[in-house]
Amino acid sequence: MLKAEIKAEVLKEVVEIIQTIVDEVKFNFSEEGLSLKAVDPAHVAMVEMELKKDAFISFEADETELGIALNKLDQFLKLSASSDKVTIEHEDDGNRLVLKVNNITQKMPLLDTAGMTDPSVPQLDLPIDVKLLGKHLQTGVKASQNIADHIAISVGPNGFELFSEEDEDSVKLAIPKDQLEELDASEDVRSLFAIDYFANMIKSVDSNKIVQLELGKDYPVKMQFDFADNNGHVMFLLAPRIESV
Repeated sequence: MLKAEIKAEVLKEVVEIIQTIVDEVKFNFSEEGLSLKAVDPAHVAMVEMELKKDAFISFEADETELGIALNKLDQFLKLSASSDKVTIEHEDDGNRLVLKVNNITQKMPLLDTAGMTDPSVPQLDLPIDVKLLGKHLQTGVKASQNIADHIAISVGPNGFELFSEEDEDSVKLAIPKDQLEELDASEDVRSLFAIDYFANMIKSVDSNKIVQLELGKDYPVKMQFDFADNNGHVMFLLAPRIESV
């Protein structure tokens, strides 16, 4: 059983975040809210999300797994304004998701969840922990996209850097320690990542939100941030590109 009401802007944010990784996903509903885990087809990136029931206007749910085609949900949400209320119900008989906004009702067939596993999240003990505003990451990545298809993240006791170079072109974003929200780094660490994945992950971040990054040399980067008035939480993992020696 599922019956919930949520602001369109919150559901749009959920879809935007997940679509950076996958086109189809399994929504896990419980009494506590919505949760999900997904890995992209190339197994380069992972997303884990929780949306507490307090993020909903009203919420009533039993343990329910729903397979969602994100493009269909996205198209429906384009019919709504951010302030509109969206009603979500699970129609057991037809195994469909019933969505309502204003005077529009759409019944969406659900996907078979049999092949949608909940991937296990690796336990990483990463030596670097840095927090900074989303707008800094977005600016650095935007500049780097004009240069190369990869981006290097360097963090040490003195600050944070994004760096990208190709042939004779290079660009660097450098943020000293006193301009970061928080920095826990006892050593210098540098890792390389595919810029298209990293750019997709950060485009869903509010520019004034604090983003937490955890890093280790040639380890996946862990990125976390809150949304929906801190009733939602997202964790991304992105595998590194190992630099040739």
